[in-house]
Amino acid sequence: MKRAIIVVLDSVGIGELPDAKDFGDVGSNTLVNIKKVRPQTEFKNMSALGLGNIQGEDIYLLGKTDAPQGAFGKMAEKSIGKDTTTGHWEMAGIITAKPFPTFTKTGFPKEVMDAFEQAIGTKTLGNIAASGTQIIQDLGAEHVKTGYPIVYTSADSVFQIAAHEAVISIEKLYEMCQIAREILTGEYGVARVIARPFVGENGNYTRTKNRRDFSLPPTGTTILDLAKEKGLNVTAVGKIEDIFEHRGITRADHTTNNNEGIEKTIFYAKEEFEGILFTNLVDTDMIYGHRNDVEGYAGALEYFDSKLPEIIAQMKDEDILFITADHGCDPTTPSTDHSREYVPLLVYGKKVKAGVDLGVRKSFADLGQTISDYLGLNARFEAESFLNEILM
Repeated sequence: MKRAIIVVLDSVGIGELPDAKDFGDVGSNTLVNIKKVRPQTEFKNMSALGLGNIQGEDIYLLGKTDAPQGAFGKMAEKSIGKDTTTGHWEMAGIITAKPFPTFTKTGFPKEVMDAFEQAIGTKTLGNIAASGTQIIQDLGAEHVKTGYPIVYTSADSVFQIAAHEAVISIEKLYEMCQIAREILTGEYGVARVIARPFVGENGNYTRTKNRRDFSLPPTGTTILDLAKEKGLNVTAVGKIEDIFEHRGITRADHTTNNNEGIEKTIFYAKEEFEGILFTNLVDTDMIYGHRNDVEGYAGALEYFDSKLPEIIAQMKDEDILFITADHGCDPTTPSTDHSREYVPLLVYGKKVKAGVDLGVRKSFADLGQTISDYLGLNARFEAESFLNEILM
């Protein structure tokens, strides 16, 4: 009964990619820079698997060991982008050659906003690139007064709609997002439309955990599609179901924070099934990375590290655990946006060779190809499997 357990530590990069300068990300190194700013940071369980043995400048600071218990390496993103969608799609087998459109400088075009406002029957506020936590402070009072939703974007390919839960219900906000998703296609086809509900009073508005992403459907076949077609179980924890627009998934558990996501990963790992367990742990990105909160970021990772033995304890004889990330978001740099970085790759299982250096993979899709080969999915991705390197 073979299973692939994938845990995505959202935004946990491990060093700038060679083309980082094209994305304004020179100097980004999420994990290592956190360690340098906060020297007491320690990931003893991930380090035991080989985290500090990964090739790269100063990565040894994360805790190099003489006898790694797992296989280890890092992956380069072949897709043109540094966002959630391209990262997850690539690890599932899809290379995105053309970047999703962004609207950082000018906001969304008049024809888009006119169509959206006509469809929802109300005007909007904002339509600028902004910090999500700041824009609700700036426009929250006017939103409460008028009932107009707040629209904003960022350096990522996103159309975000913020609304106070007492002004626009969660259900209505999701409906608005679905309308926007249907409008935003073609040249305006942003990767994600995101619902950003908030609560509170003027001067003290806070976002809630009722965020929901509305993604474009994957542009190609993924390991999730192939596993489902084969009759295997594909369990998605966290925002995985949204990223893949609910495709290729047999069971979804939309957890809203890391602690819940970790507990559900442990819960599902206890079950007897064959297939894929795919978890995204979002807090490092959403709560800490975008707010340049080094202390919070490190704490969230240390908590995951402390729970890693519990995940491993539930693994069956033929399970393979893959720990990785989808992009970077270095909280130590002035930028609050994602960063173009390599991502770590840790692999563990009872049938996985210990101490294997997987080197620098040319694509996140190497992960998808490896899982396809292990589960017999017959994928033919633009990637190179490392299955033969890790199996005993």
